[in-house]
Amino acid sequence: MKTKRAHIKTAVATEHQQKTSIKEQSLSAFAMDDPRTSGSAALLKALHILTREGQLNQDSRRKLKQVNHLIQLMAQPLRQCFMEKATELNAHTLNLANIDRTLSPLVVVDHGCGKSYLGFMLYEQLSRSSEPLPLHVIGIETRAPLVEHARALAKELDFKGMEFLNISAKEAATSKEVPSEIDVVTALHACDTASDDAIEFALSKRAQLVFLVPCCQAELAAKLKAGKALSLAKTPLAELWRHPLHTREMGSQLTNVLRCLYLESQGYKVSVTELVGWEHSMKNELITATYTGQFKRSAALRLMALLEEFGLESLCKERYPRVLEQLRLGKGENLEAETSNESDDAQHQPEAVIEATTAATAATAATAATATVDSKHFDS
Repeated sequence: MKTKRAHIKTAVATEHQQKTSIKEQSLSAFAMDDPRTSGSAALLKALHILTREGQLNQDSRRKLKQVNHLIQLMAQPLRQCFMEKATELNAHTLNLANIDRTLSPLVVVDHGCGKSYLGFMLYEQLSRSSEPLPLHVIGIETRAPLVEHARALAKELDFKGMEFLNISAKEAATSKEVPSEIDVVTALHACDTASDDAIEFALSKRAQLVFLVPCCQAELAAKLKAGKALSLAKTPLAELWRHPLHTREMGSQLTNVLRCLYLESQGYKVSVTELVGWEHSMKNELITATYTGQFKRSAALRLMALLEEFGLESLCKERYPRVLEQLRLGKGENLEAETSNESDDAQHQPEAVIEATTAATAATAATAATATVDSKHFDS
């Protein structure tokens, strides 16, 4: 009998040891992503990234990997942006440790924030670090239950620099609830045209930094599909999107290329990189834009040329309205050194494209149906 009890005790102890080991391995794997800035376990449990036992499942690990890496990429540009802002306000300081905490914080607007994994982790890791960066994080989300939950969590965690608004990205551009001066705009996996709305918001506020990880670019693919027969008769390039799978991939690629050109035309320096490995997410393209004030007419010309080449002129007025105005006003002509050797035909191209765009827009305005989705999700 004693022997049997001893075996039972040994078995229970072994099971407990295994569970403890699994928990430690989960936390260790989590910490390996970034042992310095992974965030507190309390926050991660509140966001349901960690279980109550502190374990991390595969899906949560992928989400955490994406958010953590994006924050690592954002940290230094945000600190630099704040230092420049402090300098403009005559704050004589050499580092964040000596910064005047009464200065206005960086205002970060996160579009399609969903459960606001990015917003909460960004706020904790940067504003509560050893050299805290003053932040005011505003989450924009159309789903009321998520907004209410985020507000409650921010209050529970005493994150006084966070607020959440139940409006769309389009509405945010003119909302009185949103500050007139915005420093940083983010959109992590904002669906379809929500990323375009985030870009337009950033342009209207002249944000200094923009971080976009687009998702579900369906609008342009639908237009490519609608004009496929005409395009096949017009150019062999249409073979690039003849098959449905290629249509979706081509639409996604072209959408992001046009977004980059649009940002460049409006005074931003743009870079495009992978956010994380493809094993973590198929929506993995990170577009980073920094405002320089150098409006590039050449980027506007290329954007218009691509729209004409792919038969997408009707998109210009809705998605890239500033380009039409820029070309009509000649804005950015003093920055045209890189296009000085273009032919006369190329120089006259914008006018023709503008006319075609205007005509196409007028012809399709009565029948076009546009669907704007302003939400956010993580890939499963």
